[in-house]
Amino acid sequence: MATLRLGDIAPNFTADSSVGTLTLYDYLGDGWGILFSHPADFTPVCTTELGTAAKFKSEFDKRNVKMLALSVDGVISHGEWIKDINETQHTTVNFPIIADEDKKVSDLYDMIHPNADSTLTVRSVFIIAPDRTVKLMLTYPASTGRNFHELLRVVDSLQLTAYHKVATPANWEHGEKVVVSPAISTEDAKEMFSKGVEEIKPYLRLTPDPSV
Repeated sequence: MATLRLGDIAPNFTADSSVGTLTLYDYLGDGWGILFSHPADFTPVCTTELGTAAKFKSEFDKRNVKMLALSVDGVISHGEWIKDINETQHTTVNFPIIADEDKKVSDLYDMIHPNADSTLTVRSVFIIAPDRTVKLMLTYPASTGRNFHELLRVVDSLQLTAYHKVATPANWEHGEKVVVSPAISTEDAKEMFSKGVEEIKPYLRLTPDPSV
């Protein structure tokens, strides 16, 4: 099986989930998507992550990003686990959790890394653009929980740079200055970006966030 890479088309699939059978492309519609996998149900780090994800859902909704989780356990197990998540994390899980007992989706997305564990998925994240291309892939070890503030920051960057000829510098947050694309001359950049262009080096030019 070929390894999934950035820029590839995200594989479509139909699978059972905690909210019934769903097909990825239909679920995403014309919006963005974030898919994150979990090694198994009733695992402590994942319990905190799914609770946190539920609390962040409104922020992803504002950005037109549909959330979707996956675990290799079944729908009945998911249902019992969701009760625990809601109780311990003081929230309500408000997005589907895919049941992947046959590991079909895990294989499509290369979520099982034999050197880490031969049967359980690693803690992976995929951000999918409206054109179905994979824009981000992150893989965490099972012992390290995800940072959802960082995932939102990445979504903001991806959405900004999808529509403007800019890149975002280290530690960038929404509203801060951005980097002008190296493909644009400084002269053209000054015409393109009405808020001004600051030339630090010929290859390093900054401009205010054009989305605000």
